[in-house]
Amino acid sequence: MTQIAADAQAIWAPAIRQRRKAMLQRLVMGAATALVFSPMLGWRFSATWMVMYALIQFLEAEVFAPVVAGRVDAPVGWRGVYGDLVLILNAGFFGLIAIPLWIVGGPMGGIASAVLLSAGMINSVIMSAGSMRIFACTVLPQLAIFALTPLFMAQMGAPPHVVTAVAVGILSYTVFCLNTRRTLFRANRAETTARLEADRKREEAETAMASRSAFLAAVAHDLRTPISAILTGAEELDRGGKPGSARQQVALITDAGLMMKELLDDLLDHARLDAGRMSVDSRDFDLRLLLSQTARLWAGPARAKGLRLRLEGARTLPQMVRGDAMRLRQVLNNLISNAMKFTDAGTITLRLNAWPDEHGAHVLLIDIEDTGAGMTAAQMGRLFTPFDQTAEGVAARFGGSGLGLAISRDLIELMGGRLTVRSTPGQGSTFTLSLVLPRGAATEAPPAGLAPEARATITRALSQPVVAAPKPAPEPAPAPDLEPEIALDAAAETSEAHEDQAEAPLRVLVVDDHAINRRAIQLILQSVDCEIAMAEDGMAALEACERAEFDVVFMDVRMPELDGRETTRRLRAGGGLNAAVPVIAVTADTAPEDIAACTAAGMNYFVSKPLTPGALLGALSQVLTEAAEAAEAAESAAA
Repeated sequence: MTQIAADAQAIWAPAIRQRRKAMLQRLVMGAATALVFSPMLGWRFSATWMVMYALIQFLEAEVFAPVVAGRVDAPVGWRGVYGDLVLILNAGFFGLIAIPLWIVGGPMGGIASAVLLSAGMINSVIMSAGSMRIFACTVLPQLAIFALTPLFMAQMGAPPHVVTAVAVGILSYTVFCLNTRRTLFRANRAETTARLEADRKREEAETAMASRSAFLAAVAHDLRTPISAILTGAEELDRGGKPGSARQQVALITDAGLMMKELLDDLLDHARLDAGRMSVDSRDFDLRLLLSQTARLWAGPARAKGLRLRLEGARTLPQMVRGDAMRLRQVLNNLISNAMKFTDAGTITLRLNAWPDEHGAHVLLIDIEDTGAGMTAAQMGRLFTPFDQTAEGVAARFGGSGLGLAISRDLIELMGGRLTVRSTPGQGSTFTLSLVLPRGAATEAPPAGLAPEARATITRALSQPVVAAPKPAPEPAPAPDLEPEIALDAAAETSEAHEDQAEAPLRVLVVDDHAINRRAIQLILQSVDCEIAMAEDGMAALEACERAEFDVVFMDVRMPELDGRETTRRLRAGGGLNAAVPVIAVTADTAPEDIAACTAAGMNYFVSKPLTPGALLGALSQVLTEAAEAAEAAESAAA
């Protein structure tokens, strides 16, 4: 009984809102009734009745306004009783017109009143939505007037057997109305139950998705630490120049570590996209430079596989645009990697085209065309399904997680673009990326602090890093078939050494709660003339910064008690020896909001886990170069 009462009360508010939506319908029906019966009842009576009926509709709307607005969901207190009286008045006033129809129109008027009351009751049964309270207030008053029909018939001389038949018909009609109400009640109850169950399952699914994403993030964060050690150790073994089988084993370790890193990155991106937590950035960047750097990155692997990498149509591209350079680079890398994976001979072509749209933005069209095996229609239909390559056995033959293309499509859609594919078996495939990018600033300002695109452009491998005793960067490898202005924009940047910088060793503080990470950074920095201090948490780091001055700090972000961001904030606010020291964030949290939090805390740069020597030394070179330029600018201003 308690459940039934609760269900009935839950239906009441939706039924009231449903009646409010039908208010115009009632007004039209009332006007039609007054117009049709005005020749019989008189124009003055019909007009007066219509005006009063309209006022009652507006009175009902006023009384139930809080219910319609969602502020009231149950008929409690005086407002509930008041609302019941208004509903009774509304239905009763409509039904009362049947009495003058009998009196003035006789039997013919009685027939008209019976039809009118039947229609009014059916409408009220439907509008009650199964709520017994609203049914009683809107149907029963009209039913009571309808029950007077046998009395009017007897008064006008109808035979007794006819009066009895009509009375039985009215009783049957009453039972029909009650059964219809019960059916509506059950239907509404089932609908409410189904909706609540669907909401419960949706919440469970969202909770499970959030838990899965949190689990993946935690596992990925923990796995990055041993992967960093694997890659660092492999790099150091490779530098030792071991001959023969030892070098092959080092290469195997390196490849395995990189594969694990790529798989973790793909899993995290996929989890964020599934959970709706992935976002894209919007910053000015050099589109020509990005595409040239991307092509140069893949030129070496293409030559090693005996393929030709071409870049066509570069002159159509604008230079400065606005968007997410890091995510665009990620998509291009995924598509080129996929093309190389399935192409054994021939050419991979990046065909570029761009034109301005009517709003002044740039429409960008990039085709990545290969001469590989091609695909069937069935294969293309499953192409962007996560893990489908794993199920098909493709990953076993060619490598990969089966996530790259699905992630690429979702990222492009987040940026407002599309990723499509055309392919014919035996004739290769063409992936087409279409995107609209707003115009960027006329000149590109240097990235301030921890710019997200810096993560993707950190030097991948620095055999001789530019640090305390910097050396000129090696000449870049011959570019693929790049057009002149792209090749010029992509020329490698070099740094000139200052003589006085080579005199003193670099003073570095490494802060990380994992000893293996501290040892990995120490191992990478062995090739650099530096003095390294270690701290296992934020408080120890602050104490070390009070005792000695450092040139740079590598700061882990996730640490117990005092994390890296809070440690950096206290370091900046303390005004001590190292208040302005460059701080490089070392973390596995690579989402844009995580980077923004690091920037807000006062960190200068970013290097992601798992650590690689190239990324770490590249970050070190970058912050030292920026610090030197800032010092020179300050000296020039003082002079």
